[in-house]
Amino acid sequence: MPNENKQLSTHLWLVMMKSFQAMREHAEGSIEATDLCMSDFTTLEVLLHKGPLPVNVIGEKVQLTSGSITTAVDRLEKKGLVERQSSQTDRRIRLVHLTPAGRQLIEGAFETHQQALEFATSGLNEEEKHTLVELLKKLGREAGRLLKESP
Repeated sequence: MPNENKQLSTHLWLVMMKSFQAMREHAEGSIEATDLCMSDFTTLEVLLHKGPLPVNVIGEKVQLTSGSITTAVDRLEKKGLVERQSSQTDRRIRLVHLTPAGRQLIEGAFETHQQALEFATSGLNEEEKHTLVELLKKLGREAGRLLKESP
């Protein structure tokens, strides 16, 4: 029985990896159609859904280093898609805002992206999607906890 569990865990890893690769291809294909790179798309998407944020917070949310997110915001600013503004409450903080052109671009791009992901997950019904989300969260939390505990 313990050997069976090991094989099942290895099989689970392989299935998740293959599923992720297929889903990633759908996601990347929808993003490529926007003429945005992944970091630009995710930066604009975070601003669309979270509102204006400091550069470092955007970087944390999209998992980019300080240098990479600064470069991405600079690139988006040159394209007129975002702008930096001083915070109303703390003048030391500069917030990145979507411009009207940036909002229009990411709203359309995100809609296309969402449709691509709906298509990619159409093999599951709503209940199965909810179940899968909960199971993957549970797996991720426990795997993360174990990482923190291991020497």
